Amino acid sequence: MRVIGVDPGSRVCGYAVVESSGNDLRYIKSGTIIPPVDNSLPKRLDFIYSGILKVIEEFSPTCMSIEDIFFAKNAKSAIKLGQARGVAILAAASKELSVNEYAPTKIKLALTGKGRANKAEVQKMLTLLLGVDEFQNTDESDAVAIAICHINFSRFESMIGIAPKTNKRRNKRFTLNDISS
Repeated sequence: MRVIGVDPGSRVCGYAVVESSGNDLRYIKSGTIIPPVDNSLPKRLDFIYSGILKVIEEFSPTCMSIEDIFFAKNAKSAIKLGQARGVAILAAASKELSVNEYAPTKIKLALTGKGRANKAEVQKMLTLLLGVDEFQNTDESDAVAIAICHINFSRFESMIGIAPKTNKRRNKRFTLNDISS
């Protein structure tokens, strides 16, 4: 399986291509797509779309893994992030790739075993798994992590036959069910 991982952004979009064969992971390529800052948003989105298409055409991944939407404090930034995700997903769809979306905590969990791992822990695990010492920036390393996340969850699903369940945070309010009789 060859996966393209995408860490979307309207200013910097990270991508990575990782391949798995059995239990082995092989780092193929990673980088960033950085549209000119003076371009309008539609032109930046077109630049990202074209960049993702070039990566797909050059490395022929079998599927795409992308970071899922998360709630940001700034609604305007969240909308732009959603638009960048949309053009990356459109690029995959135009090449008939399946798209798999993962929440940031699920990505960290699949890599480090902790859903709240910090960037340094993720980078250290990437170095251990792939032997790649440094990445240009966190957008690039996040894209590698996103690709590996899909590979790890796919392995689990193929071994067990079902996707792994992750615990959702439980609201800590007490109810009558919490009181023993």
